[in-house]
Amino acid sequence: MSNVAEGRCITSPLRAQSPYRWLLAWYPDVDSTVSPRASSFYRLCGFLKFQVQLHCCWYRNMGNLLKVLTCTDLEQEPNFFLDFENAQPTDAEREVWEQVDVVLKDAKGILDELQSYKGAGQEIREAIQNPNDEALQEQAWAAVLPLVGKLKKFYEFSQRLEAALHSLLGALTSETYDDPTQHLEREQALARQFAEILHFTLRFDELKMTNPAIQNDFSYYRRTLSRMRINNVPAEGENEVNNELANRISLFYADATPMLKTLSDGTTKFVSENKNLPIENTTDCLSTMASVCKVMLETPEYRSRFSSEETVSFCLRVMVGVIILYDYVHPVGAFAKSSKIDMKGCIKVLKDQPPNSVEGLLNALRYTTKHLNDESTNKTIKSMLQ
Repeated sequence: MSNVAEGRCITSPLRAQSPYRWLLAWYPDVDSTVSPRASSFYRLCGFLKFQVQLHCCWYRNMGNLLKVLTCTDLEQEPNFFLDFENAQPTDAEREVWEQVDVVLKDAKGILDELQSYKGAGQEIREAIQNPNDEALQEQAWAAVLPLVGKLKKFYEFSQRLEAALHSLLGALTSETYDDPTQHLEREQALARQFAEILHFTLRFDELKMTNPAIQNDFSYYRRTLSRMRINNVPAEGENEVNNELANRISLFYADATPMLKTLSDGTTKFVSENKNLPIENTTDCLSTMASVCKVMLETPEYRSRFSSEETVSFCLRVMVGVIILYDYVHPVGAFAKSSKIDMKGCIKVLKDQPPNSVEGLLNALRYTTKHLNDESTNKTIKSMLQ
C-alpha cells in the first residue's frame, strides 16, 4: 500500500529539507500532500500577507497616535445646544448681564431708526444747485441738522457697544472655567448677549452699506459748518457736534462696515489691555462660538429646537460675525491651516441655505475679512467664496 493510501505524507522527508522550512511553524495547516516547493510557496505567500497586514495595522495605529499628539483631526467640535432664544442669567452671570442688557435694550431702536433713515438728498441737491438762494440753504440746513443728531446717536451707541463687548469678553475668557466650551455652555445668557451684539453689528452694517445718504448728509453738514465759521455766521447745532467729535464721526462712517470695525478694534484692544490673559482665551472663545453655531445649524436635532426661522438667520449671522472677529484678532487669521475654525464646514452651511438669505453674509466673508486673500489661504476655501 502506498504512503498516500496509508494517509501518510510522502513529502515529509523533503519538507524537512526545504529552504522554506522556517515558514512551517507559521503556517502548518497547508495541505501537506502537495509538493515541497508548492507547499513552501503557499506558506511564503501566507507569511507575506501576514506581514502586510501586520505593517498596515502598525501604520494605522501610528497614524492615530500622531493625530492624538498633533491634536488636529481628532479634535472634537463642541456638541451642545446654545439656547439663543431663552437663556436666562444665573446668579454668577447677573452682574455683567445687567450691564450689557442696558445697552442691548437700545439696539432694536437704533436699527429701526437706521432702517427708516431717508436722508436729505433732495434738499441738499437744491441748495447746491442754487447757492445764492438763502431760503433753500436754510431748508437744507434745517433738514440735515436732525439727521446729524441721529448719526451722532448711532456713533455714541457704537462706543457703548464696545464697552459692553469688553465686559462680556472679560467674563467669557476668565479663568472661572477650564476652556471656552465650558464658558459658553455654563454661561449661556452671556453667550446669548455676545451673539446679540454680533447680530446687531452685522445688521447695522448691512443697512449702512445700502444707504449712501448717511455719508452725503454728514459731508454736507461739515462743509456747511466750515463755511459758516469762515463767514462768522452762528451755526445752530455746532455745540452738539464740535469739530473733534465731527472728525471721529466722519472716520466712523467712512468705513464700509463701521460697527464691525468698532468691534474688531475693541476686541484687539481688549487683548492688548489684558496682557496677563493669553490671547488664546479670546481667540478660542470666538472659534468655539463659531463651531457651536455651525454644529447647531447642521444638526437636525438641534435645528429643530429653534422656534422660528429667524433664529436660523440669527445663528448664521453670529457664526459669520465671530469668524470675522477671529480673523482680525488671531495672528494668522481664520483661513490659515492652523485656524481652529472649520472654514470649509462653515461656508458649506451658508451655501446650504436659500441663496437670497445668505448672500450678504457670504459677501461679509469675501470683503470684510483680513486674511482671505493671503497666500496661505487654502485654494479650496477661496474657490468656495468666489
